[in-house]
Amino acid sequence: MNLTTESIIIYAEIAIYLLIVLGIGVYFSRKKMQSSDYFLGGDKIPGWVLAFSERATAESAYMFLGAVGFIYLAGLSGVWLLSGMFIGIIFSWSFLAKRFYQERKKYNVYTLPDYFAVKYPEHGRTIRLLSAIIMGAFSLFYIAGQFSGTGKTLYSISGIDITLGTIVVAIIVIAYSCMGGFMSVAWTDAVQSALMLLAFIIVPIVAFIEIQQNGLSISESLASMGNGGNRWLGGLSGLALGAMLLTNFSWFFGFLGGQPQLSTRFMAIKNEKELKTAKWVAYLWTIVVYIGAFLVGIFGSVLYKQGTIADSEMILPYMVSELLPPWIAGIIFAAILAAIMSTASSQLLVVMTSVSEDIIHKTFGIKANERNILKISRITVIVSGILGIVISLLSESFVGGVVGFAWAGIGNTFSVVVLLTFFWKKTSGIGVIATIITGFFSAIIWTLSPLEAIVSARAGTFFVCLAVGIVFSLLYPDRKSKGETTV
Repeated sequence: MNLTTESIIIYAEIAIYLLIVLGIGVYFSRKKMQSSDYFLGGDKIPGWVLAFSERATAESAYMFLGAVGFIYLAGLSGVWLLSGMFIGIIFSWSFLAKRFYQERKKYNVYTLPDYFAVKYPEHGRTIRLLSAIIMGAFSLFYIAGQFSGTGKTLYSISGIDITLGTIVVAIIVIAYSCMGGFMSVAWTDAVQSALMLLAFIIVPIVAFIEIQQNGLSISESLASMGNGGNRWLGGLSGLALGAMLLTNFSWFFGFLGGQPQLSTRFMAIKNEKELKTAKWVAYLWTIVVYIGAFLVGIFGSVLYKQGTIADSEMILPYMVSELLPPWIAGIIFAAILAAIMSTASSQLLVVMTSVSEDIIHKTFGIKANERNILKISRITVIVSGILGIVISLLSESFVGGVVGFAWAGIGNTFSVVVLLTFFWKKTSGIGVIATIITGFFSAIIWTLSPLEAIVSARAGTFFVCLAVGIVFSLLYPDRKSKGETTV
């Protein structure tokens, strides 16, 4: 690997960023914390920070690499992918965030599994254990996928060995997550979210200037793609159009409260004033970033014709390297790493709370003082992080498959449980159990079946789970009122 002045600048900026997030972890590790602080921030985190944290966690590397790469290949019709996600985000912040905040205060819970258990006490232990195991297991593979993404990203932009890059960044993520828990993760997310926002402002502006300077026509370039890239509906009609729209809009269902790493941000909000602030920050952030991501994909297809980039998901890093001076490129590359790291750290917290709070403490009833609870939690973060590294390095192809349907297996499945719990009084504990089990197997079977080529498992799993939840709740109603007792 040849070191040039440009590469040294980029490496230095990435190193500074990594030191900053590690420093945040060290800062919070020195503060006296209760388990409520470590698990959910202890009502001490401002609303705007939680909004930044939720947005950075939700988008991860997918927005920088997957979504932009998809738009680069699809053209204008790629807007429907972002539209489905955008509507889901607006819905969650407008109609679910306040309910999560209120329910958390009412029942004094820190996690989704614990909340479901308290709401359906007749089957609470089973619901809590089942939810925690499925969320924790899928999250391990999410973590492994994010660690793998950091290694590939560092390799693509600097030539650093994938294994070395994966391990170094993973250790930093594990360290700050372990030291400060939710507090350090939320504040590092705020830094990461700001970097992501900056990236999607700078790159499309620079790309547009490059297009103008080279006298390129956006409309002609899109028309020359030959795949309907210059048409908002991709040149499709009938069933093909319906399938395309449903598949792209299916991301909407995963934003309906079922992603534990996102719903905990809603639960951590301390009052309605902070909720209002967080809501508008989230709206504005999403609008800017989504417009930026769309424009990067479109402008990328104008500047670099199909086939120019071997891996379409690397179009944004390629554009950054080609169009930006090193000192700005280093900031953008740090933003890409930030997106990946924010999701990895949040998933580590999901595993941590699933094991230490939901399984060890609540399900098996093992008592511990505050000091030992924090000790167990930190050990859980370290162990799950190490497992994530091992899975990432040894089972790369398997990780890719799991991450592909984890959105359906966790997000869409538990979104159904959240919606039924919040908005349908006849929902029963048996209905919740049936929904969770159905979602787990449906995501796997649907993803591996020919149905996936027609309609995504993200949509299929949601509707299958919804039907099962309603039917089993009607067939097996609870004998006790929801929330009558705690378990």
